[in-house]
Amino acid sequence: MLFNSFEYLIFLPITFILYWFVFNRNLKLQNLYLLVISYIFYGWWDWRFLTLIAFSSLVDYNIGLQLDKTEKLKQRKQLLFISILVNLGLLGYFKYYNFFIDNFKIAFESIGIQMELSSLQVILPVGISFYTFQTMSYTIDVYRKKLEPTHNAIQFFAYVSFFPQLVAGPIERAKHLLPQFSKRRYFDTVLAKDGLRQILWGLFKKMVIADNCAIFVNQIFEAPQDYNGITLVFGAVMFAFQIYGDFSGYSDMAIGTAKLFGFDLMQNFATPYFSRDIAEFWRRWHISLSTWFRDYLYIPLGGSRGGVWMKVRNTFIIFLVSGFWHGANWTFIVWGFLNALYFLPILLTNNNRNHLDIVAANTIFPSIKELFLMATTFTLTTIAWVFFRANSISDAFNYYKEIVSSDNGFLGNIEFIRMLPILFILILIEWFQRKESQSLIFSNKFNWFNIMMIVVIIILIVWCGNFLEPQEFIYFDF
Repeated sequence: MLFNSFEYLIFLPITFILYWFVFNRNLKLQNLYLLVISYIFYGWWDWRFLTLIAFSSLVDYNIGLQLDKTEKLKQRKQLLFISILVNLGLLGYFKYYNFFIDNFKIAFESIGIQMELSSLQVILPVGISFYTFQTMSYTIDVYRKKLEPTHNAIQFFAYVSFFPQLVAGPIERAKHLLPQFSKRRYFDTVLAKDGLRQILWGLFKKMVIADNCAIFVNQIFEAPQDYNGITLVFGAVMFAFQIYGDFSGYSDMAIGTAKLFGFDLMQNFATPYFSRDIAEFWRRWHISLSTWFRDYLYIPLGGSRGGVWMKVRNTFIIFLVSGFWHGANWTFIVWGFLNALYFLPILLTNNNRNHLDIVAANTIFPSIKELFLMATTFTLTTIAWVFFRANSISDAFNYYKEIVSSDNGFLGNIEFIRMLPILFILILIEWFQRKESQSLIFSNKFNWFNIMMIVVIIILIVWCGNFLEPQEFIYFDF
C-alpha cells in the first residue's frame, strides 16, 4: 500500500479513528491493533511477505529472552551469531543470491569453465533491508546490555512491523522506538497538526518533486545519446532532486503518520543538499542508516582510532557495504566506492567534523565561501548519483562520455521547464526551515501566512500530482 494511493487515503483515517476512539482504553489492545493493522498494510503487496517478517520477529524476540537468561559470554555470542546469521541469511537469500550466482558464472566462464548454476525466481520482499536491520539492532543492543529485552511479544512484533516506517524507514533503534509501545499514549492536538503538516510536505516532495523529475530523468537515462551535454547534466541534477524528494518525502510521511498515533520517529534527512563537505552530507542524508553502520559496523571495526591504514580500511568498508545494502548491482558498489574516495581526504586531514553546525547559522544568506562549498559538495554527490541511477557500470560511463562528447539537441519540453520554479519553491522553503527538524513548520500559530503556504502546497500537489497511476517509492526496491 503506497502512501500516495487512494487505498491509503481510505486506510489512514479509518485506522486513526479506530485507534483513538475504540482501542484507546487498553494499551495491550491498542498495541495488538497496531500489529494487526501493520500486517494488513504490509500484506497488501503480497501476503506471503508476512511469513518472513513474522519469522524474523519470532527469532529475535526469543533470542532476546535467551540472552536475558544467561551471563555466559560464549552462549551470548552464540545467540547473537544465530540472530545475525538468520537475518543476514534471509536478506542474502532474497536480495543477493542471484547477484552472486550470476557473477560466479561470469567469473568462471571468463576462464573457460561452464557453471550450471540456476538463478532464483523470487520476489524481493518489500522493506526487507529495513526491518532486518531494525530487528538486528535489538539483539545487538540486548547482547551489549544497552537494552533490557522485552517479555511482551505483542510490543516487540508491533515494533518490528510498525506500518508508517516499515517498508522504507527510518530504520529505528529498539532503544528509541520499542519503549514507546510500553507507555500509555494520549492524543496530542499539537503533535497531530505537526504530523499532518509533515505528511503534506512529504506528499509535495514525492508527488510534485520526485514524480515529475522522474519523467525528465527516465527519458534522458534511457537514451543519453539523443541529448547534448547540458541536457545530460540537467538530467543528473534532476535525479539528485528526484531521489531526495522520493526518499525524504517517504520519511516525512512516515514520521508525520507516526505522530498521529502518538509515536516519535528519528529524523532521517536534515537538508543534506546544503552540506559544505561530503562528511556533513552523510551526517544529513539517510541518517538512520548512516548512524546504524557507524554504531554497529564502523566503531566495532575500530572507527578512526587507529593508524592511517585502519582509517582507510574502515572508510572503504563502511561505504562499500552501504552501497551493497542498497542493491545487488555493481553500480551501487561503485557508488559507495566513489563516496569513500570523496570522504577519505577529509578524514585523513582531520576535517571530517568541521561543519557540525547549520550553514549560515546566524545570517539569512550564505557567504560566498559557503555557496562554493555547497555547490562543490552537490556536484560531487550528483556525479556519484549517476552510478546509482544507471542500470550498469557501462551505462554510467557512457552517460559521462555523452556529457563531454554529445552534440545532439536539448530536451526543451514542458516537464523540464515546469520543474524549475517548483524546485525553486522546494529549495526556498527548506533553506528558511533548515534549522528545524522538518520543513513547513513556520509557526504553530494560526495565521494567514501559514494558511497561504499550506494552500499553495495543496494546490501544487493537486495540480502536479499523478493520482491515476501513483508511482512507487525508489527505496521500495532496496
